[in-house]
Amino acid sequence: MELALVERHHSPLLGFLYRMTGGDRALAEDLTQEAFLRALRAIGQYRYPRPFKPWLYAIATNLARDHYKRAETRYTAHADAAPDDDSAMDMADPDTPLPEEAWLAGSEARHVAAMVKMLPDHQREALILRYYQNLSLNEIAGALDVPVGTVKSRLLRARRVQAGRQRHLMPRREVRKEEGRVEG
Repeated sequence: MELALVERHHSPLLGFLYRMTGGDRALAEDLTQEAFLRALRAIGQYRYPRPFKPWLYAIATNLARDHYKRAETRYTAHADAAPDDDSAMDMADPDTPLPEEAWLAGSEARHVAAMVKMLPDHQREALILRYYQNLSLNEIAGALDVPVGTVKSRLLRARRVQAGRQRHLMPRREVRKEEGRVEG
């Protein structure tokens, strides 16, 4: 039973913690392992019919928070830090993008990741759970132990901050195009 739970939730949980740690794969793996250990030790406290996934994510979120609360591991966001990329391009595959296309896509992904890392913890947690982990608003509320309305407001604020940063970073000409004004 426990092995099936680990197999089912390991990859999504690792992805969540990878994003929560700003792309630190080793730390994400350590926190994932610790989250499963704590969940398995506390499985007697889990109460069905509460969904398991939000319960597990609550444990993982608290582990990540606790890790960064400790003085020796204070989180410092580096906007120029690129997340790990273990994938290799296979140039023999005709569907593989050209190097410049891959660079642009990777650059955009790094830009988005850097913007997400700059969000306050409570907004980043809600954003990652919603858009990267595809949890429902109720599941996020359960994982973060907050009301659904609080989840909605955190998501709204995070999206507004991200939109403002995106608009600020666009060249002036591009902003005008988005606003429907094109100058030639």
